[in-house]
Amino acid sequence: MTSRNNPPRDNFKESTHSQDKENIPPPDPNPAAKDEELHLTHSFEWSYRKNIYTHTCNQAQTIKDCLKKSPKFKAAAEKQDGKELVIVRSGKAIASHFPCRVIKNERLTLKFVKAVEKPKKPVSSSGYPCKKRQSNKLVIFHVIARGGKNVVRILKNPDLRKDMQEITVYAYEGEKVKQALRRDGRFLNTMFKKNCVLFNMRTEVNTEMCNLVDDLKNETFKIKLLDKSDPPESQPGSLDDAYVLQSESLAGRSGGYEELSQQTNTVESETDNVAEKKPNLCGNIYLKQMQNCLSSEFKDSIKSSKKQAHDLNFAQNLLRLEFGSNAQSCREVKTMRKLMELSHSVCQVRINGKPQGSGFLVFSRFVLTNAHVIKDFCNDNGRLNERVTVTFSYESLEQNDGLIDVEEVSGYDYSPDVSGTDWALLKLSDVQILPGGLLTHCGFIRHSGGISIVGHPDGATKKIESCLVVSSENRNQVVERHYSNNKEPVQFVTRRFFEKVAVDLKQRKHLLTYESCLYFGSSGSPVFNEDGDVVAMHSGGYAYPGVMGQNQSVIEFGYPFSDIIEHIIIQMVEREKFDVLKEYLSCKCARQQDFLVGVKKLIESRNLTRFKNVVNSSVAVDDESLKAFFEFFSRREQPEPMDIN
Repeated sequence: MTSRNNPPRDNFKESTHSQDKENIPPPDPNPAAKDEELHLTHSFEWSYRKNIYTHTCNQAQTIKDCLKKSPKFKAAAEKQDGKELVIVRSGKAIASHFPCRVIKNERLTLKFVKAVEKPKKPVSSSGYPCKKRQSNKLVIFHVIARGGKNVVRILKNPDLRKDMQEITVYAYEGEKVKQALRRDGRFLNTMFKKNCVLFNMRTEVNTEMCNLVDDLKNETFKIKLLDKSDPPESQPGSLDDAYVLQSESLAGRSGGYEELSQQTNTVESETDNVAEKKPNLCGNIYLKQMQNCLSSEFKDSIKSSKKQAHDLNFAQNLLRLEFGSNAQSCREVKTMRKLMELSHSVCQVRINGKPQGSGFLVFSRFVLTNAHVIKDFCNDNGRLNERVTVTFSYESLEQNDGLIDVEEVSGYDYSPDVSGTDWALLKLSDVQILPGGLLTHCGFIRHSGGISIVGHPDGATKKIESCLVVSSENRNQVVERHYSNNKEPVQFVTRRFFEKVAVDLKQRKHLLTYESCLYFGSSGSPVFNEDGDVVAMHSGGYAYPGVMGQNQSVIEFGYPFSDIIEHIIIQMVEREKFDVLKEYLSCKCARQQDFLVGVKKLIESRNLTRFKNVVNSSVAVDDESLKAFFEFFSRREQPEPMDIN
């Protein structure tokens, strides 16, 4: 792989096929011995449900073969017959044929999920075509479980895709990306029929499937569809495609990728040497195995066709229920057009160039985001101690420019437990062109129905998600559902955690609650109602680690947009930031009178003397809009509508 910072390797040509046979190094006479030298005695821990065990290994084998030597594991596996084993290492799922020599002084978490294919009897190692690896040096890299646009579904098992954020893939130096992913066995075959690439989440550089894996070590990638053209030809110099594909075909017909571990296991080197001496025997065994597999598949297809009639009625009812439950989250075309237009006002907030959260232009040159997004990077007076920028144009990987500096934090309030506020008002540097502010599109909160959120989850490109509001009376049901799905201990998450969530939600009735997939990086995103008007600012949720280490959330919430505007008005007056207040008043908002009435109620109910003192001492201002504003709040009787024009 060639990155932006790494020039092409000088020895690149050494790995390509040469027409001069004299330059080809002789094969290793005993590759098994070489791998045994690499495999030192090591120990690791593994946990299943409540129990933790330790295991010591002194020979080259797969992690599943290693676990099979434990009577406790064998007993647990027998009870989960027909299910797929999921092994979690550092919060990422590894394949069951992962080389055990990599796992040292670590703890693995085991789980069984519903298998996508019926387990079948493993194929003998001699049934695979015989070919040596060029290297025993491992390359470990990680792949995000959800692909990019138009290739979101990349894993065969939907349960694995739902529970895990990332999976770990291993390869050997000299292999191609495509070969490593195919051998892994957990990826859908359709992915290899499209022109997909690995997108490096750190360097934002694409790696083609035909590239070598040598430089992918410890990097994290997302599968991305480059275009709709056919996949490119393989790069010369890597392992033989025919060998890998033929092996995978046989393994797939014989029960999936778990059996393929016998091929990739370094212990198989001795079998490879025997097979090279008897190529005809190896081919005959392969053909015999293929014949048996085809016969087995034909019998299975007959049984499957008889079952289809029985399952048809159930499938129809299931689909009917799914259609009914998802209809509320649908959006009219005209609303989606409005959301697409208003999404131009949504930005990503970056600290020193790194994504920190989301935000949106509210009026003039002022961006609204959550206070917790920037609270560690500014002092109490709003002075920034790090470079803070925003970009409105990060909608695709190619549009990663247009950064605008933040001059200051004009307003700030982080009191989620006291007053229930978490907002920051950022003043942008003077630029000529900005999208329209969303204050003019302020709407009314409805505690039912559908909403849409626009933001940058996980620091990624701008996204829109439609979901359903959870009314205050239904919040406990959501909490109970999450508890029921996680009754087994999930690290330190117990029933006490869910009880605290229920109590906290009961005390914070003013929040807009909903179930969303937008977690980290999306704080500060605008929340739109079914009419396409802003009603809240997405701010957080009640997160906890899932059983497989993935991020989960009980419920998500946003602070009402109208409440935030009222707090901004009060703070601008108390801090005598009349320049900001003047910019706000110049914005033609249909709900401005509602905001001012709400502010007046807050002043009286909380007896905000600082606000009152500023109003009484500001009679000498020469701006007409400010005069009208202060006169509105200086009246003791029932206020008349304010005319700022």
